[in-house]
Amino acid sequence: QVQLVESGGGLVQAGGSLRLSCAASGRTLSAYAVGWFRQAPGKERELVSAINRDGGNTYYADSAKGRFVISRDNAENTVSLQMDSLNPEDTAAYYCAARPYSSVFPVRGSGSYPYWGQGTQVTVSS
Repeated sequence: QVQLVESGGGLVQAGGSLRLSCAASGRTLSAYAVGWFRQAPGKERELVSAINRDGGNTYYADSAKGRFVISRDNAENTVSLQMDSLNPEDTAAYYCAARPYSSVFPVRGSGSYPYWGQGTQVTVSS
């Protein structure tokens, strides 16, 4: 079983940047595809970005394309999400989640990810 801990959230002005990190323990993260989800108040949790086990395949929601970059360092057991050009609509709790290897990528449904971090809040002021 893998444990996940997110960090890097905070308050930033519109146009600013944040870098979220997801650190894994318990098992090597290289066995898992990882997704970054977000959930704003009153909204459903949505997949923002995902990366496959070796980092060779990535996915971005339309809202993230051109602004966010996902990466992973399997030697360090971490996955990061660089977020640039942030706007108030990006305000949400952000979660990293992991799922074991599957031939299907990306998997968008949050119910398909058995392992979750506790979340980190991102607030973008206008």
